[in-house]
Amino acid sequence: MFIEVEVQEGANCSFALSRMYSALGEPEPIVWVLAPGPRGDTGAYEVTGWSAEGPCQAYAALVEDSGEGRVLLVYGGDEGIRLRPKGSLEPWSIENGDQWGEPCLVLDSDVQRE
Repeated sequence: MFIEVEVQEGANCSFALSRMYSALGEPEPIVWVLAPGPRGDTGAYEVTGWSAEGPCQAYAALVEDSGEGRVLLVYGGDEGIRLRPKGSLEPWSIENGDQWGEPCLVLDSDVQRE
């Protein structure tokens, strides 16, 4: 099984991405992940998929990456994923400076998540 990540440039993410990954398991919904933040510091961040219509489900799957080996792929909608500090009470919004968008995340396979 393959997972295709096709992200369009938009308000959430400033660049497009098109990649295929070989899945090692079934994708599962994800709501938070331990990941590098916008300043490079690692922390717990809530994650949602982002589409042209706004928030959508984000998923995580173990995949094979030619450069990294076995990794965790976190992906979402046609405009990528959006992250915010875990426990934030603010709604998901492109205008919120405490949130940021990514096309997807490729993390260590054993990273904490839910």
